[in-house]
Amino acid sequence: MWKTKEAVIFDLDGTIVDSMWVWPQVDIEFLGQHGYELPDDLQRELDGKSFYECAVYIRNRFHLQETEEELMDIWNEMALEMYSTQVKVKPGVEAFLKKIKAAGIKTGIASSNSHVLVEAALNGNGILKYFDSIHTANEVGKGKPAPDIYLLVAEDLGVKPENCLVFEDIVVGIQAGKNAGMETCAVYDEASKEDDEEKKKTADYYIKDYKEL
Repeated sequence: MWKTKEAVIFDLDGTIVDSMWVWPQVDIEFLGQHGYELPDDLQRELDGKSFYECAVYIRNRFHLQETEEELMDIWNEMALEMYSTQVKVKPGVEAFLKKIKAAGIKTGIASSNSHVLVEAALNGNGILKYFDSIHTANEVGKGKPAPDIYLLVAEDLGVKPENCLVFEDIVVGIQAGKNAGMETCAVYDEASKEDDEEKKKTADYYIKDYKEL
């Protein structure tokens, strides 16, 4: 799956770190401060959107007074400690990163999250050193399933899309990798387990755990 590739590009949340539990907590607290309960469909509506696109969506849906930039600052502040100290890397990730780096394969992060929280999670788990390129969807203006973020990371790594392998935990992320012309591997995550069959159909490969690699 990976030994013939020149680069491996990872999504962050739900893919290499177990972090999807953070956002319901943040959303419940944030929306509660504004007099709203957390809607059941909110996470589904936000899947794949860039951090900025999430701010646009939530500002419009809940008629908030804060600007998009202010909302992003608030969420960064609310989530930063959890990403720095409580979000943990998934089993087998570091061993796999060591293996692909030893094989001379380049590595990148293509995340829909904010750069602040991406770096906090990678630093907190001691794995920032393994990545050659880190970019977020805010830099390209379009979230997943648009291919832009994956194409940006591939360009930064100097690797053609067809020579990249993508790891993703949600369907729209897998579609983003496919739309970029890359092979994709779906990763099991508790938060998206109801989509497992669709993930398996959409991706080229599927793993329950990085220890399989």
